[in-house]
Amino acid sequence: MSRIGKQPVAVPDGVEITIEPELVKVKGPKGELEERVSRDIGVEQQNGEIVVTRPSDRGEHRALHGLTRSLIANMVEGVTNGYEKRLEIQGVGYRAQLQGDNKLVLALGYSHPVEITAPAGIDFEVPMPTRIAVRGISKQAVGEVAANIRKQRPPEPYKGKGIRYEGEYVARKVGKRA
Repeated sequence: MSRIGKQPVAVPDGVEITIEPELVKVKGPKGELEERVSRDIGVEQQNGEIVVTRPSDRGEHRALHGLTRSLIANMVEGVTNGYEKRLEIQGVGYRAQLQGDNKLVLALGYSHPVEITAPAGIDFEVPMPTRIAVRGISKQAVGEVAANIRKQRPPEPYKGKGIRYEGEYVARKVGKRA
């Protein structure tokens, strides 16, 4: 039995869950999310908890069991608290600034500024020119946008310049010696 899949998902107050065949919708104070689930996996609401079951011990059912439970738990967490990824910019002259509500303009040492527009449901915040916060209710969307920002100039191993996640360790290399 999947250790993650057999744990019930607690549903806090203010969160409304609608279970349809092959679709789970979660509505909370921060917004609404929906996720398609496999036809074979059973999702039921019992006593203020969501219970995910699987029909057999076949490999594909075991894999989908834990995945479905994690996706539902992430949706419940997202509509109640939301998700946030923080990025740091390191390098001389590298900076970020917010233009309007949903446009991030990055100066990363290229001959042109890099502009990133926030997709629906994602908010940017720039508390300092070298810090970026990506917020939203979908864990997948927040992670994907943060990864795309980091991809514009990943940290390089010699000087450590680039965009990194907050607290990310970049292994440094020793340069050439004369």
